[in-house]
Amino acid sequence: MRDRARKALRKKAKKGFTGYPVATVAFYGPDDTKATKLVVTIVHEEDAESEPMRKWFSEGDLRQDARVFAEALEFLRSHGAKSVSMPDKIIGCPHEEGIDYPEGEFCPECPFWKNRDRWSGVCIQ
Repeated sequence: MRDRARKALRKKAKKGFTGYPVATVAFYGPDDTKATKLVVTIVHEEDAESEPMRKWFSEGDLRQDARVFAEALEFLRSHGAKSVSMPDKIIGCPHEEGIDYPEGEFCPECPFWKNRDRWSGVCIQ
C-alpha cells in the first residue's frame, strides 16, 4: 500500500500524452543521488503557462516518501490532469536562478550541476 501513489504516478507517466491538462512532475537535488525538491505543475492547454504549481522540500530523498507521492497524485487529480510528464531522474539543482542566486551564474550550493547537462548528466565543459 505504501507505494500505491508512486506506482499510480509512474503508470500514468508511462502512458504518454493523453490530452490536456498535463501535469509535469520533476525532482531536483544537490546532485543526481538525492532529490530534496519536488515540483508538480499543471499545464491546461498547449502553449499555456504552467499554473498552478506545488513544491515539496525535504532534507531526505523525496523519492522515498510515500506521503509526498500521495499528495502529488492528489494535486494532479484535483486539477484534472489527463497526462503526466515525469523524467525518471533528478533533473537539476533545487535552488532557483534569480531567486536563490543571481541570474546567469551557477548555484554556489550545488557544484555538482555546474557545467552539467541536466538531461544526460554529462559534463559539457
